[in-house]
Amino acid sequence: MARPREKDGFGIRRRSLLAGGAALAALGAAGCSRVAGADAKDGGNLLDRLRSQGTVRLGIAGEIPFGYIDKDGEFTGEAPEIARVIFKRLGVENVQPVPTEFASLIPGLRSQQFDVVSAGMYINPERCQQVIFADPDYKMLDAFIVAKGNPKDLHTYEDIVRTGAKMASGTAYAEIEYAVNAGVKRGDIAVLPDQLAGLLAVEQGRVDVFAGTTVTVHNVVEQTRSRKAEATEPFQPMVDGKPDIGAGAFAFRPGETALRDAFNVELRKMKKSGELLRIMRPFGFTEAEMTDLTAEELCKP
Repeated sequence: MARPREKDGFGIRRRSLLAGGAALAALGAAGCSRVAGADAKDGGNLLDRLRSQGTVRLGIAGEIPFGYIDKDGEFTGEAPEIARVIFKRLGVENVQPVPTEFASLIPGLRSQQFDVVSAGMYINPERCQQVIFADPDYKMLDAFIVAKGNPKDLHTYEDIVRTGAKMASGTAYAEIEYAVNAGVKRGDIAVLPDQLAGLLAVEQGRVDVFAGTTVTVHNVVEQTRSRKAEATEPFQPMVDGKPDIGAGAFAFRPGETALRDAFNVELRKMKKSGELLRIMRPFGFTEAEMTDLTAEELCKP
């Protein structure tokens, strides 16, 4: 899920972070040095090293509301704000963003360009073969950006198949696979940098629908105050006739179980106290996006 693009009305750029801008480029340059790897024998000693150096590098992909640079040049988003709280409690005072494209997050993590993926990455069995996940901090339904009035009456991926609507989604978005599973031809899906590019494509009539997560889709429509497009109601994607749960989490290198487990302890405390929702609410998340699902459940094929 999630994704890159052109500069928008908020003065920021998203998901690929090829659109990183000067502020992101400077941060990226500062964060590109390699970090110490984990010791697979004891579940990793990276947490001790992070405490010693006082900084954790977070791989981000420049997407509202997950992790981005705001109009004031500040590093924020639901995942970075959660990271600030948890890592401080783990004895690591500072978080530093390392921007990259969404599709480069796992390769960048595995090649030690940063310590943790902090980008709202969906947990799925394929990714679980490459990284280890904390438990999810949210679950998410999908939604569409469509022309005002939704003239083709598009509410699900099956509606796209039924009407032959022209569809777009973002680079490396999970929504592409949902659409293909519903019967949309992969070659017919336009792949755009992110949801702002999707909004513009719908407004200009180049596509009929842009598919994304409900929070990102509703955010871009509301904050741009589009007069030509609207967001549909959230809906549950289906895969092979069964609901496919989209739930995002922090990702760690496979050997770093000690760091992941310590992170999970603090995350679960925040869920239980309600602190997690308080942190995430300013980014458009509600009680509906909170979840007690575990990474273990979501990693099962």
